[in-house]
Amino acid sequence: MRKEKKVGGKKSESTHSLKGKLDISRSGMGFVIVDGLEKDIVVRPNDFNHAFHGDLVSVQVSHDSGRGRRTEGKITDVVERLRTTFIGNIEVNKNIAFFVAASEKPIPDFYVPIEKLNGAVDGDRVVVKLVKWNKSDKKPEGAVVSILKSEDMNDMAMKEILIESGFPLAFDNAVMEEAMKLSETITREELKKRKDYRDILTFTIDPVDAKDFDDAISIRNLDNGNYEIGVHIADVSHFVKPDSILDKSAYERATSVYLPDRVNPMLPERISNELCSLRPNEDKYTFSVIFQITNRGEIKHKWMGRTITHSNHRFTYEDVQQIIETKEGLYDKAILLLDNLAKHFRKERFDNGAINFSSQEVRFTLDQNAKPIGIVIKESKDAHKLVEEFMLLANRTIAEYISRIKSNGEPIPFPYRIHATPDDEKLKPFAAFAKKFGYTFDIHDEAAVAKSFNNLLKEVNGKPEQHVLEQLGIRTMAKAIYTAKNIGHYGLGFEHYCHFTSPIRRYPDVLVHRVLQNCLDKDLKLDKKMEEKSKHCSDKERKAMEAERAGNKYKQVEYMKDYLGEEFDGIISGVASFGFFVETVLHKCEGMVTVRDLNEFDDFKLDEADYALVGMRTGKKFRMGDKVKIKVVAANLEKRQLDYHWVQEEGAAVLDITKSKIKIKRKK
Repeated sequence: MRKEKKVGGKKSESTHSLKGKLDISRSGMGFVIVDGLEKDIVVRPNDFNHAFHGDLVSVQVSHDSGRGRRTEGKITDVVERLRTTFIGNIEVNKNIAFFVAASEKPIPDFYVPIEKLNGAVDGDRVVVKLVKWNKSDKKPEGAVVSILKSEDMNDMAMKEILIESGFPLAFDNAVMEEAMKLSETITREELKKRKDYRDILTFTIDPVDAKDFDDAISIRNLDNGNYEIGVHIADVSHFVKPDSILDKSAYERATSVYLPDRVNPMLPERISNELCSLRPNEDKYTFSVIFQITNRGEIKHKWMGRTITHSNHRFTYEDVQQIIETKEGLYDKAILLLDNLAKHFRKERFDNGAINFSSQEVRFTLDQNAKPIGIVIKESKDAHKLVEEFMLLANRTIAEYISRIKSNGEPIPFPYRIHATPDDEKLKPFAAFAKKFGYTFDIHDEAAVAKSFNNLLKEVNGKPEQHVLEQLGIRTMAKAIYTAKNIGHYGLGFEHYCHFTSPIRRYPDVLVHRVLQNCLDKDLKLDKKMEEKSKHCSDKERKAMEAERAGNKYKQVEYMKDYLGEEFDGIISGVASFGFFVETVLHKCEGMVTVRDLNEFDDFKLDEADYALVGMRTGKKFRMGDKVKIKVVAANLEKRQLDYHWVQEEGAAVLDITKSKIKIKRKK
């Protein structure tokens, strides 16, 4: 929409509407961030039109005609709320109650009707849900959802993290009621629509504490000497119908969120842990990809469609790892065959350009009160890689099938999982930095970059610079996202890829199942909002990752509170103009050493090309990847922040800075 105003016969300005995210600064000024626009649109507080920080909004923009002023606008509509629940305090005065949000961003006070206090009294810390905010109302109306008890600081902190990230703490009653109405009965009518795989050896492999088993693997020998291997996925789309109350709730969340002491699920437990969980010795509706594979790993045939399966056993990763290492155990022949095939597929992927980034997963051991009492570092072993390879194979197979289907000569809308090639601006400084350690990096094309990364990761293994080069290498990579515009997955080396294997915890997988079934039925239902839905899912995935990092950071701070004043070895994990980050070797807990604390030694400046802080007078360097000793000096749970001091080790050169000269003393 465009309008032109005329003043005295001259065009002075034009207006048009755009969509973007509202970012409200601490001062209260608003900025609408629009994809593709270099500069944000300024919105004054009186023009927010009931929008909160983070909301997707429509903004009517006024473009100034050449006077050099900033582009300003007025919000005309809230397209999508980032969040509808907030944490803060209740103020009750006789028959009037107001909710004051605890937020760095300005949020208007809520009016709370007395009948919606839900037992809260003046001064209580509460969770409030936005009920309505009519155009004529000065204040939004809210209702108390729950009261937060101060004695459980951890519970309050985890809930605040979820709410800050825009995830509801509980399901609405209507959602729970719809979930409870769903039947677990396997009907004859449904059986006629599915292939029956209940008599074939099938098992799940999951973490020891998992409750939602959304994938299983089956295996049997065929008369022609090949193997039939099935990847079976919980058929969530059978229960969650498009545009139902359950579907709208799942779409709003778009993902489960995994915090150190809890899961905030995308679907009610009735679905995720009961109806759809592929629990042992239960018949379940599944969506499957069946492969006929030779003992050399050649795939001779593929089939995909709806099935019914029966898991014979529930393995943990540790169970399967022991079988792989000892060559014996329950269903050992099947496990060892799958392991050999997975290793073949893995080698084939890397030979074809996939990048072999490995990662460590740090998890906390918690006591009954969710207090961290230990750290566990989980590494990806053969058991994890076995499951990973067959899930990758299924995801890739589905995406390849869908990519070949056209409607009026155009690709059908589908949520691909894509990963762009590395950004040259990030890649060039990384290649220059790697060269300082003696590693050459060929960046003349995409294949060369992938090969260079794999060579580097192989050569750097076990060397002092391994950590820094792996971390910096990962940072050069683009972020994988969901989109209907398929450009392939660079990191995996796949031309076509999607997420099909985890519909219990990811909404894009539900969309994939629906599109796939429509294609199999030859009943194409083109979803014109697929790109919008894909973007929403990418945004919620990013928010979930931020919440998970915040939850882990909280536990790091809580854990290190017991070590105030103690010294530890660490690795510099990042540098900035204001200081450097250090991750302790023993606990993998990251804190900061500020430039302010280094001022007694020298005036340190950031050298971006060398990923280092450099002393202007002494030349002393603190470079990413360097080993340092630190002392834990502060642990702030509210800010989720650890402060470290740099400790000069015994026998190291001590910097003694004076106004007249620089002396280097040997520390006794």
